[in-house]
Amino acid sequence: MMKFRFRRQGNDPQREKIKQDLFAFNKTVEHGFPSQPSALAYDPKLQVMAIGTKSGAIKVYGAPGVEFTGLHKDTATVTQIHFLQGQGWMVSLLDDNTMHLWETGQKERCSDLREVRSFSLPGRSGIESTSVTRVTVLLVKSSSDLLTLGTEGGGVHFLELPSLRLVDKSLFHDEIMQSVPEDYRCGKSLGPVEALQEHPLHAHKILIGYSRGLVVLWDFKSRHVDNLFLGKQLESLVWVRSGSSFVSSHSDGGYMVWSVSSSTPCIQEPVTSTIPYGPFPCKAVTKILWRTTQSGAALVLFSGGMPRASYGDRHCLTILQDSVHVTLDFTSRVIDFFTVHHVDRDHELDDPSALVVLLEEELVVIDLQAAGWPTIPAPYLAPLHSSAITCSYHISNVPTRLWERVVSAGLQQCSAQTCTNWPICGGKNLAPAVKQRELLLTGHEDGTVRFWDASGVALQPLYKLSTASIFQIDCEHNDSFTQAAEEEWPPFRKVGCFDPYSDDPRLGVQKICLCKYSGKLVVAGTAGQVILMYLSDEKSDHMIDLATVDLLQDREGFTWKGHDRLPPKSGSVLFAPGFQPVVLVQCMPPAAVTSVTLHAEWNLVAFGTSHGFGLFDYHRRSPVLARCTLHPNDSLAMEGPLSRVKSLKKSLRQSFRRIRKSRVSGKKRGVVSSPSSKVQEANAQLAEQDSEVTPVQRRIEPRSADDSLSGVVRCLCFADTFLRDGTHHGPTMWAGTNSGCVYAYALDVPLQEKFSEQSVEALLGKEIQLMHRAPVVSIAVLDGRGNPLPEPYEVSRDLAKAPDMQSSHSVLIASEEQFKVFMLPKVSAKTKFKLTAHEGCRVRKVALVSFSSVASEDYSENGLVCLTNLGDIHVFSVPALRPQVRYDCIRKEDISGIASCVFTKTGQGFYLISPSEFERFSLSARVITEPQCQVYVERPYESSEVSSCTSVSPQANGTHKSQSPGQSRSAGDAEAVIDELQSALSSPCLDSPNSSADITLDTTGELTVEDVKDFLVSVDEAENNLRNMTEEDGRPPGILIN
Repeated sequence: MMKFRFRRQGNDPQREKIKQDLFAFNKTVEHGFPSQPSALAYDPKLQVMAIGTKSGAIKVYGAPGVEFTGLHKDTATVTQIHFLQGQGWMVSLLDDNTMHLWETGQKERCSDLREVRSFSLPGRSGIESTSVTRVTVLLVKSSSDLLTLGTEGGGVHFLELPSLRLVDKSLFHDEIMQSVPEDYRCGKSLGPVEALQEHPLHAHKILIGYSRGLVVLWDFKSRHVDNLFLGKQLESLVWVRSGSSFVSSHSDGGYMVWSVSSSTPCIQEPVTSTIPYGPFPCKAVTKILWRTTQSGAALVLFSGGMPRASYGDRHCLTILQDSVHVTLDFTSRVIDFFTVHHVDRDHELDDPSALVVLLEEELVVIDLQAAGWPTIPAPYLAPLHSSAITCSYHISNVPTRLWERVVSAGLQQCSAQTCTNWPICGGKNLAPAVKQRELLLTGHEDGTVRFWDASGVALQPLYKLSTASIFQIDCEHNDSFTQAAEEEWPPFRKVGCFDPYSDDPRLGVQKICLCKYSGKLVVAGTAGQVILMYLSDEKSDHMIDLATVDLLQDREGFTWKGHDRLPPKSGSVLFAPGFQPVVLVQCMPPAAVTSVTLHAEWNLVAFGTSHGFGLFDYHRRSPVLARCTLHPNDSLAMEGPLSRVKSLKKSLRQSFRRIRKSRVSGKKRGVVSSPSSKVQEANAQLAEQDSEVTPVQRRIEPRSADDSLSGVVRCLCFADTFLRDGTHHGPTMWAGTNSGCVYAYALDVPLQEKFSEQSVEALLGKEIQLMHRAPVVSIAVLDGRGNPLPEPYEVSRDLAKAPDMQSSHSVLIASEEQFKVFMLPKVSAKTKFKLTAHEGCRVRKVALVSFSSVASEDYSENGLVCLTNLGDIHVFSVPALRPQVRYDCIRKEDISGIASCVFTKTGQGFYLISPSEFERFSLSARVITEPQCQVYVERPYESSEVSSCTSVSPQANGTHKSQSPGQSRSAGDAEAVIDELQSALSSPCLDSPNSSADITLDTTGELTVEDVKDFLVSVDEAENNLRNMTEEDGRPPGILIN
């Protein structure tokens, strides 16, 4: 008897070429504000800015669209950044005491940032007691050929640039002490070097400031001390542009102006000494700037200095000019700041035009030329987390009319901001013009919805919508306190938009849905509020219609233990131009809304919570349907997300019940013995022999019907399809729950001219229960050609091709474990793919995406994109559900990143890599949004002379990848990878990200002082070591001090 074996067909070369033209994975750009910034620098010649972070990233920004990133090899905090002005090089200092030289290079005609080399001062800087060589401050000379280093031990060292070689011209604090008066020494050291400033007119002279208060003007060329200034404990120094004087700031909250005179080598008294917020004890003035202006009065800017007792917790920056005094009050800590001013010697004055302040949570820019010093709106680096992001929603191909109206409403909100051009305008954006507009909507914890321009690299804020104004909340009286405090001293002015506090947690936005053709918006919140809004170009003063929908339907035995509903305001409310609330639908019980959808053409909005779902006709202001989805044992749903009375006893009881049930089911399967069992064993043996016929599937245990929160409504959708019979189609509504149940309702929607006369009616048509009771994540109806149905108004306005209504439709139901296509109207299974059984992962996010080919604009395919709990992305064909490609996208440990992911309809996506940053990625080979920019530099050395390494640095989060379909795992490549997998599994070192083996060994043990005492050296010994190194090299250390 002949034995036939069925093998999988090999890869189709033509299909593989099509897949390469359709799919490609790229992490393209990071939107938002860098997480945990730690350093700031500005190049006035190139007009670009650099921000360093605690994760070791350096991000360079210029004109909108000009940005690129570099990442240090070691994860260490960037403490300082300094540009070599106009040359495209910069030096960074990390908290591990290493210095790194970076080069702005070119790759495919676009600029990128590359690390060239690094350097660290000799010494055991890792041990705190020997940190005398730890660098505290850097200064790049104006000639850009020398880097000056100040250390904790009081020494000053010099490095050649760009080679980073140590020069034998070090200056140590004991030589400085020889020129200090006897009464100032007192047997104490000068302390760490706090500040280094080059003389504005004589580049060979350097101002050196020590922590104890001594300031030295040292002549680098003649190698002697010109002047000594004896002051108080020092924080920072800055030269006046003329070079005849300088300003020092101090730890007591004051600053001093010192005159530089060659006739007086030792000066003990400043020209002026001021404590702006005295006489009571004040905090230190950490940095000060002194800029000359055309008006003759100097512009003084400093951070800190607040009275300790009254305002010691404030984060402030003060601006003084003549009699004008403004104290900028921020909501996060000041990291650093600089002014945009004239640096060429042709100008006699600084004449600053803008102040740029880097804060811990945002970037603020002040217009110093306009009256009142207003803020300049930032075209990028917007703080996405001004209030914590709770949900996201993306709209592709936004109509021009809607775009213009949203932009217009946003401009009217920015009346307090100036229209001055963005001052950081270096580089050139080479990206092509945007073909279509994209909107990204983010819902926030404080009840606001923010609209962002996501069309390009720079994520720019357009419009802010607040829902708190329609509710009575307890914190509205804070405004009066703020107004009363404005007349007090200091003259505070609130600046910035970062506000981490929410007036009421119930205001949090959970779901958003926008119809881009009608301008209707639905915002659903944490307390069961569903708000319908219309877009209006004029302000309005009107009352909001209220409606209540009881989702429990008088079911007995359930008592809501969670938060109360938000009380709406009574009477009319004034609304600014933009989206204005019209109807407020309150779900009862007031649980958080878990799903919402809108069909503007039918005037219907559907919403779901953990108790059920409802359908509302907002044209007639009347509920159409309310369905309770609670299981009798689902008492956890009655406690709400803000409740603290969750039953530990019940959760333990359910856990033990599942364990007992799995054990019993295992025993039952083990004792089964019947004549048919031998046949099953024989079939199993045949299956093992022909293992390549069917892939290995994991056994999935059915979920219990009484699992907690089984009634949560996970998804809702509207569709015009066949539900009652195969000849008549009509409006339908679909709902999917956490227990794997799908409800399909046939809707009787009147004609448009009869909306006011007839009401919408809903009739349950189908009820589907999935076998394993896995939560339903998404539902989508496909037409006769297998294409998704068009959006409302697209067909009626000739914006999309009409769906195929001749052939039978199908519905695609995606659960956490599998995808399944059912034929309509009989709801018979057509095809399915068991993702959990095959891949061992669960579905978290699903979207239907249209992929366009790179080879031909006319060719495109629809795909089902799936993000799993392991952070990988799968793409399947629709409706055949054949696996196409798989990519690793998000770390499986990054739960918040996976939960925040949102896909676009053109094959891109966004997810949060930090509370303030979106990572943008692309799955499409054609649709890619990435920086394409160039910064033109002129440097005295060729890049080849400096660096032979041209490796591209990864992105700031260290996850920059570019995967093509040929590099990804597709279903057709399974056989080719088997041998590779087997060898990897047999290897003693597992480096798979999914491996649970922990091969990290801790061999440190416990360190004591006895173990390391031989390595500890004193300050003098460390300095002697440096001297010996220079003497052994044959270089005399001769330093002359007169």
